[in-house]
Amino acid sequence: MSRIHVLHENPAWLPPLADALDASALPWTEWFLHTGAFDLSAPPPEGVFYNRMSASSHTRDHRFSAEFTACVLAWLVRWGRIVVNGPAALDLEISKIRQYAALEAAGIRTPRTVMIAGRDAIVDGAIRHFPGQPVILKPNRGGKGLGVQLFHTIEGLREYAASSDYVEPVDGIQLLQAYIKAPRPVITRAEFTGGRFTYAVEVDTSEGFELCPADVCAIGDLACPVGGEADRPAHKFTVIDGIDPGLRAGLETFLERSGVDVAGIEFIVGADGLPLVYDVNTNTNYNPDAETRAGIAGTARSGMGALAVYLGDLLARSTVRAA
Repeated sequence: MSRIHVLHENPAWLPPLADALDASALPWTEWFLHTGAFDLSAPPPEGVFYNRMSASSHTRDHRFSAEFTACVLAWLVRWGRIVVNGPAALDLEISKIRQYAALEAAGIRTPRTVMIAGRDAIVDGAIRHFPGQPVILKPNRGGKGLGVQLFHTIEGLREYAASSDYVEPVDGIQLLQAYIKAPRPVITRAEFTGGRFTYAVEVDTSEGFELCPADVCAIGDLACPVGGEADRPAHKFTVIDGIDPGLRAGLETFLERSGVDVAGIEFIVGADGLPLVYDVNTNTNYNPDAETRAGIAGTARSGMGALAVYLGDLLARSTVRAA
């Protein structure tokens, strides 16, 4: 029987998708890709394969899950299976540098960023490229906002880089990024399903850079990438009507060119009123409280609801194709 196969490494993020698939009476199964064995000479089962591997998998003691998933995806593609968020999407998920290159190639503005290989090169890189300016230090492969820190002075950055608190990024690459001083302490996360805009969420960052809607991802107030004073909104995540049509069209074009089917794309609007995209999450989650307040929870307009519809349509097509 043809099924939807969900490839992942974090059971805590699975229940909302499971509920949406079950509510739509769609046959599905999970593939927990931390360990396992696959016969490359044998065909995979029939169906649609949805890749939910996360850049933050190494933080859950699944250091090689992303690499393992890349190999599994290659096997699925070789046998012609329908793969949602395939190899190209995973490649972007685990590298912000490759995200920025693809975004810029599609005409999407990103913050000025300098890549750093080697702990000893961080301070010199900041002095050379961001003299007298606050900078954000973040890992090239992160997830959930982990490891993101704002430094207002070079002394603070030097002290951190030399301290026992310093965390080596899993791929050895750090990013130094320009600090964007926005009029309001918020970022926007635009959700896309099947490469098309689903809805957007405004995220309050006044208490820190906690962008994972599915679980607690607080890492401290100094990690907030936006500045300015404003009254705190009543809720951290708020569904909004939409985003700039030009930006929306540009992001949809970027996703199509990049081979990404499902994503949450985060951007900041600077003091000049122009957006800067700084993160592409190809393993995206949704905030149920925000969806409830917006009156879309449990419907096809919700994040997981739209995803279930999309996967169900692909499954129906795959069944026809296999017949």
